[in-house]
Amino acid sequence: MNESQRQDWEVRRVNSLTTTGRGRHRAVRATGGVEGNSRLTASLAVIIFIVLALEGLTILRIGNLLVEHVFIGALLIPPVLYKIATTSWRFVKYYTGDPQYKRKGPPPTLLRLLGPILIVLTVILLASGVALVYLGPAQRQLVGFVHRASFVLWFVVMAVHVLGHIIETASVAPRDWMRRTRRQVAYSSARQWLTASSLVLGVLVALVITPHAYGWWNGY
Repeated sequence: MNESQRQDWEVRRVNSLTTTGRGRHRAVRATGGVEGNSRLTASLAVIIFIVLALEGLTILRIGNLLVEHVFIGALLIPPVLYKIATTSWRFVKYYTGDPQYKRKGPPPTLLRLLGPILIVLTVILLASGVALVYLGPAQRQLVGFVHRASFVLWFVVMAVHVLGHIIETASVAPRDWMRRTRRQVAYSSARQWLTASSLVLGVLVALVITPHAYGWWNGY
């Protein structure tokens, strides 16, 4: 290969790489990709954190604020399920070898190990809370113990989870809601609607469950 041919080959190679890079960028822009998943997960995390803080206030006076405690706990169910779905999607994409998710990498080892434990404890905590509303007095003692015990374990794991993700969440969560960054990744409006719909569904779930909480509090 003479010098002219070598230069011509180099130009074609650079053009090919540039075109491929643009194609990949367009594909990521079109689907949202890993960044879209991160933004949705972070937005849901902020909602869950705020609602959990309100739920924590009701625990301080649970005897007087039982109805409020049930309402807020039921409201949490859809946002939590949405977040489990987004994190599970990242898990599946990473372990099935998706290039975008592989480049991003997994969470730190401790958080990765605690993730499934947190999901199980969260499901037990919410499910036992709902069960307490519907079960009769004979079953409430056992289920109440499960609810309280799972809360203690859940609180410890959740504290580690929040501390491990708080910086990333604070950085990523606003991006779909700020004009400067929302257009950088496709489907920001869809993610906004999904986030809002989790709250709307939460309110509907709470309105269905909460009426059953009246009158049964006996210090379980």
